[in-house]
Amino acid sequence: MMDWDHIKDRAYQYALLMRLDKPIGVFLLLWPTCWALWIAGEGNPDVGVTLVFVLGVVLMRSAGCVINDYADRDFDPHVKRTEQRPIAAGKVTPKEALILFAVLCGLAFALVLTMNWLTIGLSVVGAVLAAAYPYTKRHTYLPQVFLGLAFGWAVPMVFAAQTGTVPAVAWLLLMATVLWATAYDTMYAMVDREDDLKIGVRSTAILFGDADRVIIGIIQGLLLLTLWVIGNKVELGIYYNLGLLVAAGLAVYQQYLIRDRNVHGCFQAFLNNHWFGAVIFVGLVLDYWMKN
Repeated sequence: MMDWDHIKDRAYQYALLMRLDKPIGVFLLLWPTCWALWIAGEGNPDVGVTLVFVLGVVLMRSAGCVINDYADRDFDPHVKRTEQRPIAAGKVTPKEALILFAVLCGLAFALVLTMNWLTIGLSVVGAVLAAAYPYTKRHTYLPQVFLGLAFGWAVPMVFAAQTGTVPAVAWLLLMATVLWATAYDTMYAMVDREDDLKIGVRSTAILFGDADRVIIGIIQGLLLLTLWVIGNKVELGIYYNLGLLVAAGLAVYQQYLIRDRNVHGCFQAFLNNHWFGAVIFVGLVLDYWMKN
């Protein structure tokens, strides 16, 4: 006879491990994917490709959270913000986490198998980036850059699936995604900076030190410049540029939030990046809609 209470508890703990209760990570991965879908599809992306990548975003973000917590299982119990995560709290075993990671990656790969061979080949690189990212914080002060690569790798995959090629604009959009992730994840790392220094975890927040706000501002400026260049390259117009203008305003607001480097402000600035990604997407959709 099945123990339904046990099954419900396992399902709940796995959902927490996948951070399904905190969808901000899904949005931060979804927005660049949607940017790529609309640009590659010239405002009319293929429905099948869109469905595959939206589902893939949810699966791979969940898989990334699982492997991250597995990799950090010896660190998380010593950090206030992460001490109650399922593995750190002993509610999910490392073996269970690895099995869940494999299942999620398997489901994502099954989706990719419906795409062309170029997309399938690129997906292998994406899986390696996702699995390697959690370990970069042990050997480099640039894990935020690697996160950007892992999060942004959907961009060339989208172009491969939609057009059969990966043009220059796809790599520019990947660059923009890396810049964006480096900025917002540095804000996130500023929340944990003191704990990370104690336990030996590295980050751009530690690397940048007292220059963190200035360097984040420079990265945000480069991000907006790259997005503007992309818009010019694919002949986007006023609605896209208005979206960039609003996004620039949000970047200024994020600088205001991190002005004192307090934990709450840095975390709110990180969360605000959801709106940064959203307004750029809205500008894209409106621009293509008015053209078509």
